[in-house]
Amino acid sequence: MKTISRSILALALFALAVGAQDITKTKVTDLSWISGCWELNDNGRITTERWGKASENLLLGTSQTVRGTRSVAFEYLRIVNNGQGLNYVAQPSNAKEPTTFAAKTVTANEVVFENLKHDFPQRIMYKQTAPDKLAARIEGPMNGKETAMDFPMVRVKCD
Repeated sequence: MKTISRSILALALFALAVGAQDITKTKVTDLSWISGCWELNDNGRITTERWGKASENLLLGTSQTVRGTRSVAFEYLRIVNNGQGLNYVAQPSNAKEPTTFAAKTVTANEVVFENLKHDFPQRIMYKQTAPDKLAARIEGPMNGKETAMDFPMVRVKCD
């Protein structure tokens, strides 16, 4: 029985080692699947994220939310590699300073950024669920309880 348990443990550790990615060596171009224009229409409240072409160390983006003909929110975004890993830097329209979230997980179609010192959100996630679909999610404590918000977006033509 000990031999089987040790074999299973060794196999699990090997699988983790093979699947793990060294975050410090991740290039921004590994997230090229985020590039382009993405839209969420939530009952007439339209949020559009526009991401430029990724270079090895930088991906620039903007987010704009429009209701009717009025912009109700915007955000400047960037994903950078500072030599120690990927960082998501966001500066919403009401923020005086940008907030940085460090990459915790990067796979071929998903990335998770985290900043546990930030109020809300503390985690920002992007996952490409199909070539024309991008699922964004933010999580963290809000009003004393863990909260998550999902933003399922579809690829749209960039204007």
